[in-house]
Formats: sequence, C-alpha cells, structure tokens
Amino acid sequence: MAGNRTAADESRTAAGAGETAAGAGEAAAKAATATPPVPLRRNFRFQALWAGQAAATLGMRVGDTAFPLLVLALTGSSTAAGAFGAVQMVTTLLLGVHGGVVADRLDRRRVLIASDAARLLVTATVPVAMAFDRLTLTHLLLVAAAVGATIAYSGPIRLLALRSVVAPEQLPQALAQDEARMTGASLAGPPLAGFLYGLGSAVPFLGTALASLLALVAALVVRFPGRPADAQPSGETATQPNRETAAQPNREPGGTEPAPESGGALAGFRLLAASPLLRSALAVLLVVNLAGTALMLPVMVLLRDGGTGSAGIGLALAGEAVGALAGAVLVSRLHRLAGPGVLLLVVAWTAVPVTLAPLLPGGVATVFAALFVVGIGVPALRVMLDLLVFRQVPDELRGRVIAATMTLLTAGMPAGTLGSGLLLDHLSPAVALAAISVLLAAALLPATASRTLRRAAWPAPQDPAARP
Repeated sequence: MAGNRTAADESRTAAGAGETAAGAGEAAAKAATATPPVPLRRNFRFQALWAGQAAATLGMRVGDTAFPLLVLALTGSSTAAGAFGAVQMVTTLLLGVHGGVVADRLDRRRVLIASDAARLLVTATVPVAMAFDRLTLTHLLLVAAAVGATIAYSGPIRLLALRSVVAPEQLPQALAQDEARMTGASLAGPPLAGFLYGLGSAVPFLGTALASLLALVAALVVRFPGRPADAQPSGETATQPNRETAAQPNREPGGTEPAPESGGALAGFRLLAASPLLRSALAVLLVVNLAGTALMLPVMVLLRDGGTGSAGIGLALAGEAVGALAGAVLVSRLHRLAGPGVLLLVVAWTAVPVTLAPLLPGGVATVFAALFVVGIGVPALRVMLDLLVFRQVPDELRGRVIAATMTLLTAGMPAGTLGSGLLLDHLSPAVALAAISVLLAAALLPATASRTLRRAAWPAPQDPAARP
C-alpha cells in the first residue's frame, strides 16, 4: 500500500545516508506534513489543458453535425452524408491500435501538438474550398479520414495528459470535471452546429477550426510528461516507485511488468484479456454501449410514427446527455455507495427496463426521463473505467491499454446501429426494443454471476505524503 511503500523508501534513504533513528523519525514527520496539492481550480496546467480539450471536443461535436449537413446540401444524397461519419469512425478504429503504440513510445506532447495542428489545417481547408467554389465530396471524405486519424492519435494522449498534471488523490475529481466537459460538448454541439449553419454554410467549419486552434494553443503552452515514467531520462523513477501503481488490489498476482518496448502493438489487448476482472468489466461496458446505440434508431422511428417532429425527437434523445451532466457532480457519492463492479452492474441493469420505456405513454417526456436516469450513472462509469483499468497498468503500457479499450468500446457503436437496422427490417419498433432489452439482460447474466466483478474494490487512496 502507499503508506507502507513510503515508509520503506524512507528507511532505505535513512540507511544509505547513515541517519539515526531520530533522524528517520524527523524525516517521517516532515513527509506526514507535506504541503497538500494545489486545488484543481488553481492548477493552471490542468485548467489550461481542460479548456483546450473542451474546445477540441466541442469543435468535433459541431463537426459531427455540420459535416453531414454540408455533404447532404452538396450531393443531395443521404448515403453520402452517412458516409462522412462512417469514414471518420472506420479510420479511428483502424488507427486506434497504432495510436496507443505512439502514445507509449513517442513524445506524447509532440504527438498531441501534431494532431491538433493537423486537425486545424484540414478543417480550415473546407471554408477555403467553399470560398473558391472548389469543394467536392472527395475532399470532404478525405477530411473525414484525416479527422478520424487525429482522434486515434490524440484520444489516448488527452487522457494521459490530464492525469499527469494532477496529484493522484485528485484524480477522481479531475476525471469528474473532464466528464462534465465531454457531456457539455455532446449536449451543446448539435444545436450550436445548427445555429452556426443557419448563419452561413461555412460558419460551422470556421468555428471548428477556431476550436482546434484553441486546443493547439493549450498543448503548446502547457508542459506535461512527454514519455512514460520508465522512459524518463532522469533517475527519479529509478529510485521512486510509481505513485499510481502503488496500491492495486485488483491486479492479478504473479505478473511481471513488461519493458516499455515489449508486447508490441497488441500488448494492450493481451493485458485486458489476461485479467478476469478487466474482461468482465469491459464486456459489460461493451454490451451496454452496443445496446445504447441500438436503442436510438427504434426510438426515433417509434416517436416519428407517433407524430413527434424532429425537434421533439432531438429533445427526447438529449435526456442521456442532460442526465450525464447532472451525474458528473455525483461521481464521488456514487463511488462511495458501491464498489466498482456493483456500480457497473446496477447501471447496466437499469438500462434493461429503460429500453422498454419508449413503449409507455408520454412520448417525448417518457423517453427523456428514461434516458436521463441512465445518463446519471454514465460519468461514474467512465471515471470507474479510468480508476479500475487505466490506473492499474504500468505507465509504459497505458497508452496501448487506453487505445485497446477505446477501440473495443467504439466498435460496439456501428455494430449496434447495424443490428438495430436489421431488426427494424423484419420487426416493428416495439418488438425491436423488446428484443434489445432481452438480449441485453441475457448478455449481463454471466457478468452478474461473476464474483470477480461483484467483489472488485476501488484502488486504495493515494497518500499525499507519498508524493515526491
């Protein structure tokens, strides 16, 4: 544990320096009264990184809505409009594994700067091409591929950058604030894109370019560790254990930590597969993500058939984002109420009856309320994923583990969309929702029966006195 590790370090230091028992006691007293970490609100590096990443996320959410609208206006083809998102997502999936390798082996800050700069340049080409009347579908699909690539390389590094500039005991609070960023961007992005598009077809893309510029400025201004701890050139990490891996009650015993260059590109997948706990947790998250994505299309069809307009459908589907925004302030409380495995299972099983909620009377209000309830638990689960998975692996493998996790969870989105489309080809929306609910419940049964998941514990809190 963190306290025992610190005492051992102090003992070795005392022996090496020839200190007396009294001297060792004085050193321990000084460590116990170490200066507390700077509050997050006054942590410039964290707040600057957070602001830059918030701008980048909002810009991407605006683009997710504005680009298909532009393609539809340019070509008149719904298939072409859907192709933009498909190309972007497929590129992210294909390059995701390599993005993890890059995060573990190259300078992370330089990669983040390069990704933000590339997204700024490719996004800026769209309003420029529009100004010269040279915009084509091929151009836009190439932009989709480029944006997807920047997400693959910057995604893991953004998570690593935020956690590297806060004290370990502040990590849950920092992650909760980061969840507010993601949820707020998801909620504000689509309506903001519609508003900007109404001002002029080029305005949303000027906005996304500006957002990328703000993210690039933050990456240039804020310095954070560019390489994994074991790859640092200084001798600090050789004499001080990794603070974040000091207390890991959920790590499988008997394992050895590979060297930074070992394991190859698939090391993240192998590490996840080797742990029964991580396998169970990710399996639950994968099926919940898949079912949540599959739910959307039948709900939209059901509401439309009931006479609800597009604005009402959008309001109903915003329930999850609003719930997540409310849940961001409840992360610590939810974590205190239950262990990570129990919390994961409770949120997952809550999604089973929610899938059937659109069949109840009330239309938009019922769907909004049901999605709001599920959304409340989403931030706690995302923070849980960081604490339970990303925090439990060596820093030199963390980029590949994050990339593997993001790839697995992202893969459930197109699978869910395709599956719900196939169901609707043969079944009514009501029957499709019932089928999704039954399949989700069946998929959750093995994980619920797993004692490994139900008995999982939160990582022990980090000792502030143990900070170097």
